[in-house]
Amino acid sequence: MKDNSGFFDRVYEVCRQIPEGRVTSYGAIAKSLGAARSARMVGWAMNNSHDKNVPAHRVVNRNGMLSGKHHFSGTNAMQQLLEAEGVEVKELQIVNFKELFWDPMKEL
Repeated sequence: MKDNSGFFDRVYEVCRQIPEGRVTSYGAIAKSLGAARSARMVGWAMNNSHDKNVPAHRVVNRNGMLSGKHHFSGTNAMQQLLEAEGVEVKELQIVNFKELFWDPMKEL
């Protein structure tokens, strides 16, 4: 099995820079790391980030859906974390996704 820890660490560094109340996508993180076709690998990194002080709840799919919600403890933990930061979520979808989207390619 390939060791992805270096890639995961780079993903975590980007994720830690997402401002509170903003969201980004798996693909946007992958693209910012020069690995545009590795959105799924970013998802795996998020799945393994729970003990690494990473705000994984701020990473959603390209349509603003909470696709990683089942990796959080508790039924609505991901949604609750986002709502605590002022992000409105309806039916597992970020409301005003385009306005709240944080693009690491532009921001970093």
